[in-house]
Amino acid sequence: MEAMGAITDVPGIRVGHTDKAGDGWLSGVTVVLPPPGTVGSVDVSGGGPATHETDALDPTTLVSAVDAVVLTGGSAYGLAAAHGAQRWCEEHGRGFPVPGGVVPIVPAAAIFDLGRGGDFTARPTAEMGYAAAAAAAAQPEGYDVGRGNVGAGTGALIARTFKGGVGTASVTLDNGVVVAALAVVNALGVPFDPAAVRQPAPVNTGPTPNTTLLVVATNAVLDVAECKRTAAAGQAGIARALNPSHTLADGDTVFCLSTGALALDRSTETARQISLITLQSAAADVVRLAILDGVASAQAVSTPAGDYGAYGGGMR
Repeated sequence: MEAMGAITDVPGIRVGHTDKAGDGWLSGVTVVLPPPGTVGSVDVSGGGPATHETDALDPTTLVSAVDAVVLTGGSAYGLAAAHGAQRWCEEHGRGFPVPGGVVPIVPAAAIFDLGRGGDFTARPTAEMGYAAAAAAAAQPEGYDVGRGNVGAGTGALIARTFKGGVGTASVTLDNGVVVAALAVVNALGVPFDPAAVRQPAPVNTGPTPNTTLLVVATNAVLDVAECKRTAAAGQAGIARALNPSHTLADGDTVFCLSTGALALDRSTETARQISLITLQSAAADVVRLAILDGVASAQAVSTPAGDYGAYGGGMR
């Protein structure tokens, strides 16, 4: 299968969007749905994060598997979308086994887009999180991913002035390892190339907080601690793409998911270190490319996404 430069180049990874624009709305949800048994962790480096269940992804805690990752608008209010994705996972038997059922591990992070459509109370709900999870599950293997003003990037801005949005990128290393990223760019900073942002957003924003959200995914076998380190490496990609980054007004958050399909060379300690350093360097690269793709995709359109809908791929 030919790689399309998307996070779905990692086998088993699927992405679903749901969003709403008009009648006071300009927000949405994006769900990354990995295959069962995917290991994950997170690094939070921004000064103003809005997150849910990130503590559960620490390498010292009980669980290692991640059932879904929710990226959402609506600031802390929008984290309610994670409850909907969690309900979808429970209905499909995905989660940490406990007596009587399962508890899905669904971490989430939000961007600030409150009021950008005109109504401060128009923010993502649990129903929208459920719809985005269902949309992800309905997609075929290896499909392309919606970019620009879609899902969680529907109301995204750059530098509080220009349109931001969703972007994605991937790379395949010589050993067959795929490293990919999905970005929601709602940053205080701008790309180092000023020509990249020329399309102003059709909203009156005022001073608002900012955030860039990333999900890095790979088919390599990583444990939780190695996912944590890979997520931290991804933060370097944010700094390479946007200036400034990791500010007090940004909630920059990077998740890392390992589907565990392809073993790294760990035959010696030197081989292990080289394998991990190569993968983590690639993570920083694809984060940078995903951010630039999100900016370019958002700048390529002049209006936000249309009426409410749930879908997985293509450009809205």
